[in-house]
Amino acid sequence: ITHVFVDGEEVTGVIDWSEAAPGDAMFDLATVTLGHEERLDDLLAGYGAGADRDVIRAWWSLRSLVAARWLIEHGFDPDAPGCEFDVLRSRTQEPQGS
Repeated sequence: ITHVFVDGEEVTGVIDWSEAAPGDAMFDLATVTLGHEERLDDLLAGYGAGADRDVIRAWWSLRSLVAARWLIEHGFDPDAPGCEFDVLRSRTQEPQGS
């Protein structure tokens, strides 16, 4: 998230509230960790009770599907190596430790 400024562990500022809206908190947690899924455990440790990993993973997949649609509509290939379909494929595999 490029609109949150931090200094070490402290949030020092937030700008551009254009993306702020009421909604599912799990969507927000998914957005914060999208592309940094390995940080989910750290985020949830600070979040506290009530977080649902399966819902967060579902939001990650939905975001990839929406991105794939955009790519197709704009003439790009979402099946190119490392692109959205690869991301989706990686999410359909059994998570480690399950």
